[in-house]
Amino acid sequence: MATQVFKSDPQGVGSEAIREASRVLQGGGLVAFPTETVYGLGARADDAGAMKRLREVKAREPTKAFTVHIASREDAPRFVPRFGGLSARFGRKAWPGPLTLIVTVEDPSAAPVMAGRNGSAAQAMYYDNTIGLRCPDNAVALHLLRSVDAPVVAASANLAGQAEPHTAADVLRQLDGKIDLLLDAGRTKYTKASTIVRVTGSSYEVVREGVYDAGIVKRLSTVRILFVCTGNTCRSPMAAGLAASILAERMSCKPSELAGRGVLVQSAGTSGGSGGASSLAIEIMTRRGIDLSAHASTALTAEIVQQADYIFAMTGEHRERILQMDPTAESKVKLLLEDEDVRDPIGNDVEAYERCAEIIQRGLGVRLREVIV
Repeated sequence: MATQVFKSDPQGVGSEAIREASRVLQGGGLVAFPTETVYGLGARADDAGAMKRLREVKAREPTKAFTVHIASREDAPRFVPRFGGLSARFGRKAWPGPLTLIVTVEDPSAAPVMAGRNGSAAQAMYYDNTIGLRCPDNAVALHLLRSVDAPVVAASANLAGQAEPHTAADVLRQLDGKIDLLLDAGRTKYTKASTIVRVTGSSYEVVREGVYDAGIVKRLSTVRILFVCTGNTCRSPMAAGLAASILAERMSCKPSELAGRGVLVQSAGTSGGSGGASSLAIEIMTRRGIDLSAHASTALTAEIVQQADYIFAMTGEHRERILQMDPTAESKVKLLLEDEDVRDPIGNDVEAYERCAEIIQRGLGVRLREVIV
């Protein structure tokens, strides 16, 4: 019997095609759908019949798992109970996108997704206490995955050893009659496969380069936290020093080792670029075991803003200046204190600097909980 083909709008919103594909997947059928890299072939991980057919099409042995496809990065903890650290950092920066993560799961049976499901479902998703997770950057795929009330695994929609498909026609040439439904949303955005990265603790390995090369993966593995004030001589360097100390304690390392673990804590000033930290800022931080003596004031630039993952401004005026440089940064720029400015202690006595440091530390206690490292 020929495979049903449904054309889908590239945005896939509320279409009959998505509804029918969802019905087929939900009922244990095989559905080919577009991603940004290749067309994938999906099945319910908890349906033994669907998995048997998927393994036959892909010539995949019973002990090998398939990549789990998720509709949102927020779905990852359903499959990986301790989804955090470097894995969460990759997910936050690269998903949705052409990155497949292989992460360790100490006890797959404890994953929330396994509640009420048997071992055959675990075998479809987990292999040797690891799982592959993919959140594709394709609206049709995401709408489909979101519509199915079950875990969905997928592989490229081609026969084993044959060329990966980038159009619906490519899929039909190999799989017509072997699968139930094909969602045709045109050619895929890329002609390369997703990049595969294996994460182990705080380190990673590029298993396969795809859309992202090793250089891009390295940038994705790095989190940049930026503090901004005016001259970059008092408030922002103190905030950066205190933040580095707090994060190092969280990560069980020294502040000097943060960069080696992919965490960069930086500061800059909207009128910075001259001199070092003020003498009283150095004194106040020295009392806390933080050395600012080598700090050099840095001028804030659009490039620095664009590179940062988290930006904490001392005042509303600083926030506005940042957004003038890069209006697209709005989602990552926040005031260090939710409801007040951190006033500049420059020109005041040591007690003013002490109060400023205490206020900054209070703000960091809240804001750094938002930072995924």
